[in-house]
Amino acid sequence: MERAAAACIEWISQNLNQNYSFKIFCGPGNNGGDGLAIARMLLKAGFETKVFIVRESDKYSPDFLENEKRLKNSFPLIIHELKSESDLPVIDASDYVIDALFGTGLSKPLTGIFSKLIEIINSSDAEIISIDLPSGLYADQHSDGVAIIHANHTLCFQLPKLAFMFAENEKYVGQFHLLEIGLDREFIAEIPAVNNYLSKYFLQAFLKPRKKFSHKGIYGHALLVAGSKGKMGASVLAARACLRTGVGLLTMHVPEEGIDIMQISCPEAMVAIGEIDFNKYAALGIGPGLGTDEVAVSILTELLRSAKNPLVLDADALNIISVEKELVNQIPVNTILTPHPKEFERIAGKSKNDFDRHELQVSFSKNHKLFIVLKGAHSCITTPDGISYFNSTGNPGMAKGGSGDVLTGMITSLLAQGYSSLESALLGVYMHGLAGDIAAEKKGIDGMIARDVVNGIPVAWREMRKEGL
Repeated sequence: MERAAAACIEWISQNLNQNYSFKIFCGPGNNGGDGLAIARMLLKAGFETKVFIVRESDKYSPDFLENEKRLKNSFPLIIHELKSESDLPVIDASDYVIDALFGTGLSKPLTGIFSKLIEIINSSDAEIISIDLPSGLYADQHSDGVAIIHANHTLCFQLPKLAFMFAENEKYVGQFHLLEIGLDREFIAEIPAVNNYLSKYFLQAFLKPRKKFSHKGIYGHALLVAGSKGKMGASVLAARACLRTGVGLLTMHVPEEGIDIMQISCPEAMVAIGEIDFNKYAALGIGPGLGTDEVAVSILTELLRSAKNPLVLDADALNIISVEKELVNQIPVNTILTPHPKEFERIAGKSKNDFDRHELQVSFSKNHKLFIVLKGAHSCITTPDGISYFNSTGNPGMAKGGSGDVLTGMITSLLAQGYSSLESALLGVYMHGLAGDIAAEKKGIDGMIARDVVNGIPVAWREMRKEGL
C-alpha cells in the first residue's frame, strides 16, 4: 500500500497543478486506506490537503485502520468525518478530488450518503482522480450507471480492470494510467488468466529472428484477395502493410480493372487475376474492398472449401458471411476473423451491453474454433480455448477508413512468415496499434490517415526488437 501511494504521489507531482488543493474522500476498505496513505504523503510534501472519511458503519479493513492511525499521528487535525448528508463539503473548481471510497469487490449499487457524495463530486467542476477504480463501478461486470464516480483520471495499480476495456465505461474511467508498484512482471506473465492485457514484454517472446543467410522464400508467400471497382485503395493499403510487416513474397488477387493501380501503387507485390490455386500460398487474407457481388461470394465460398493454409477474413468477406449464414460452419478452424462491432453483430447476433458482447465473442470463438479480433480502442482477441487478450496500443487517430485493411495485411503477413494464428493475431494487433501511435506522434490524431499507420510499421518493428520494456 505504501508503494501504491508513493506511485500515486509521483503521478500527481508530474501531472497536476501544484497550486490546487486536494480533497480526499475515503471509504472503509483498502481503497480508503490507499487514500489515507496518499493524504499523508501529500501533506508531507506540502500540498494543501483535506481528508474526509465516510462514517456509515463501524467496519473498517485492517489496512484502513493502520493508515488512519499513521495519518492521525502525523497530522492529528486533518481528518473530517462525514456521518450525514449535512456534513458533505463544498467542492471548488480549484480542488482536485481524490476518490478513494471503494475499489474492487462491490456487488450492489451504492446508496445513502455514498450516493449523495458521489452526486456532489460529479456535479462539481473539480478534476476527479479515482484510485484503482472509480467508486461504484463494477470491475468485471456491467454497471447500472447509478452512483458511479465520473473520473477524469483513474490511477490503476500494475494492471487494468476488465471494465476499462469497454466503451460503455469510458465516461466513468476517463483516462486510466497504469502505475508500477513493484510486482514482478515475469511472475504476472506466468499466472494463468482468462483475460490478458498485451504488453511488449509478453509479445517479444514470440518474435522470430531474421537470420543473416536467409532469403525471401523463408518468410513466406502470402495471398491477399482484395479490391473492387472504387475500392482499390483498400487492397493497396493491405498490400503495403503486408509487405512492411516482413513477408517474403506477396501476390494480390484483384479485378482486372485494378491491375494497373496495384502495380503502380505497390510494385513489390505480384498481381494475379482469374482462377486461384489457394494452396500454393503460405497464408491467405480476403475481404478488404472485395465487394459482395456474385463473383466475390463465389471466390469466398471456394476459398473456405478448398484452402488448407491459415486464413484471415475481414470486411466484405465478413459481410458476405453475415448474409450467407451457412458459410459460418465452413470456416476452417483457427481462422482469424477481424470484425468491427457491427460486423460481429451481423454474424453472431446482438448484445445487451459490452460485457454481454464479450461473453458472446468468447463463446463464438470456442464454438467455432476461431480466433476473433474484435476491433476497437482496446481490440479484443478471443481464442478457441476461451482466452481473451485486450490490446494496449493505439489511439483515436486510427478511427479512419483503411485502418482495418492495414491490420488485415499485417496479420496475413505474420501468418505467412510461420507465426501461429494466436501469435499472428496478438502481434498484428499490438504492432498495428504501435504503428498508429508512432503515426500520431508525427502527424497528430486528427490529421493522420491509414497510410501513416503503414509508414509506422518499420519503426514499430524496431521498437519490438529492442530489449527492455
